[in-house]
Amino acid sequence: MTEAATQDRAAFVARFGSVFEHSPWIAEAAFDAGLPAEPWTPEGLHVAMAAALRAGSEEQKRALIQAHPDLAGRLAQAGRLTAESTREQAAAGLDLLSDAERARFTELNERYKAKFGMPFIMAVKGRTKEEILAAFETRLENDPAAEAATALEQIERIALLRLKEMLP
Repeated sequence: MTEAATQDRAAFVARFGSVFEHSPWIAEAAFDAGLPAEPWTPEGLHVAMAAALRAGSEEQKRALIQAHPDLAGRLAQAGRLTAESTREQAAAGLDLLSDAERARFTELNERYKAKFGMPFIMAVKGRTKEEILAAFETRLENDPAAEAATALEQIERIALLRLKEMLP
């Protein structure tokens, strides 16, 4: 019997509800839509969960985007990120910024939020501070619709990376 066949909804949501930042509704919707019968893989579960996200309402998608923390922002400095976000930002070196680097991230976060009304979201695992700053600069040139689509693409990428950590 496969893991999917023996997993109940509550256990599935408890295990995978944090894959999308503060949005267990995605795990709930993926489970309700039906999970793959074959053994779970990160890619297979990602397909199911990404489909649930895409089927969500615009309000749900906006709330998901807003649930993400600023990169190297106040929540990170206060130690109030989710465990997943803490690991991801630390892996990119965002926990070891100089004062000048932190000031640059703060400035870019503020400019980005002022323009788009949402936090800058990027799958930072495997990226350097310099790559992240360059992406900030490039994406500040986008129009709001393109940037909302990019944010959702990045959220899906973050989810896949998290699933790969959870399921070898």
